[in-house]
Amino acid sequence: MLEELGRGGQGVVYRVDCNGEQKALKWYKPSALKIPDKFYENLRSNIEAGSPTDAFLWPQYLTKQMRGSFGYVMRLRPSGYENVARFLKAKVRFSDEAACVNAALKMVNAFKELHQKGYSYQDINDGNFFIDPKTGDILVCDNDNVAEYGATFGIAGKPGYVAPEIVLGENAPDIFTDRYSMAVMLFLLMILARPFEGKMTAVPCLTEKLERKFFGERPVFIFDPENDENRPVRGVHKNAEVLWPTYPKYIQDAFIQTFTVGLKNRDERVTDNQWEALLLRLRDETLICPQCDWGVFYNVDDIEHFCLNPKCGFKFPNLLILKGARYKLVIHPGAKLYASRTKDSDGIDELSGEVVKNKNNPSLWGIRNLSDSTWHEVTPDGKQKAVSKGGIIQALRGIEIHFENGIAVIE
Repeated sequence: MLEELGRGGQGVVYRVDCNGEQKALKWYKPSALKIPDKFYENLRSNIEAGSPTDAFLWPQYLTKQMRGSFGYVMRLRPSGYENVARFLKAKVRFSDEAACVNAALKMVNAFKELHQKGYSYQDINDGNFFIDPKTGDILVCDNDNVAEYGATFGIAGKPGYVAPEIVLGENAPDIFTDRYSMAVMLFLLMILARPFEGKMTAVPCLTEKLERKFFGERPVFIFDPENDENRPVRGVHKNAEVLWPTYPKYIQDAFIQTFTVGLKNRDERVTDNQWEALLLRLRDETLICPQCDWGVFYNVDDIEHFCLNPKCGFKFPNLLILKGARYKLVIHPGAKLYASRTKDSDGIDELSGEVVKNKNNPSLWGIRNLSDSTWHEVTPDGKQKAVSKGGIIQALRGIEIHFENGIAVIE
């Protein structure tokens, strides 16, 4: 063991040398686990199955049991990643709105892959994530509680994050409780506030009895459109007051659905696939105000578009839109066109193109092909041109671009 990295309720994490490579070792405290033999075998099974994606700091090796305990080895967290708690305390900020949206999207994608492999995470909370504030890349830690559907190890979860049915002891953790907890985490990331902490919870001390009431028996979403008794307290919950109005209605509606009708009707909670589709759209509609550099969401369904910085209010001109069968990308300098839009791909990171300015005339914009595929441009008068990697299609209304998976039109 080289050094201690941190400790929690279950155990201690150390930096260790593993066959000449530095890794992290989590060693459990004796008697910290309720059913250690079952827990040990679940870890063994998860290691054999492998990590759902690289976003998880997944267990790689399991130690032998000794002196009433054991541990497992995982990758070390690289530098540059920050705990979510530091974002909530304003110790760290995202570089821009695009990084925030990217973090939310990658979080959803990681859990989609986890759930598709038949697992539930069981204890999603703000201590499980490390995020690169510059890029929005995420790492998911504490994966030792992950289990196949139907299995549980008596994990109680963290108040304010676990679903009401777990607080009340009505259900064990499963994919439906994961959906609830994931929505809480998305709200924390995007709104930098807690979805059920408003004027109702403004008490001197949140006792266990009050936590059961506010998060289990009678939770009230702070932006419930039909119940205003738990609204953010002015001057106290500033982030909620400022950031909630900046998000498009389709994002607000997703939170409202999970945190109102979804409280008791588990089937109404927004799914991983639904969140991913909404966040992919949000990424396509994210840009920077040219006047004040605020991150802005340009909702293509709106008639007028204003910067939501209260000190700015810049009115955007009607920007061109690249309209595909299932997406609408706002065309502006720096906009990214991802492979999931241009070919049959489930990846969320692979780039296909980007919007660039003409070097000689910055008022002219074009879409550069960054992919290995040849695009085909068709002008309104029927002229056609093949555009290979590195080539640029001028962003003009009426131009069709033929991608691998179909046709998109600039409108």
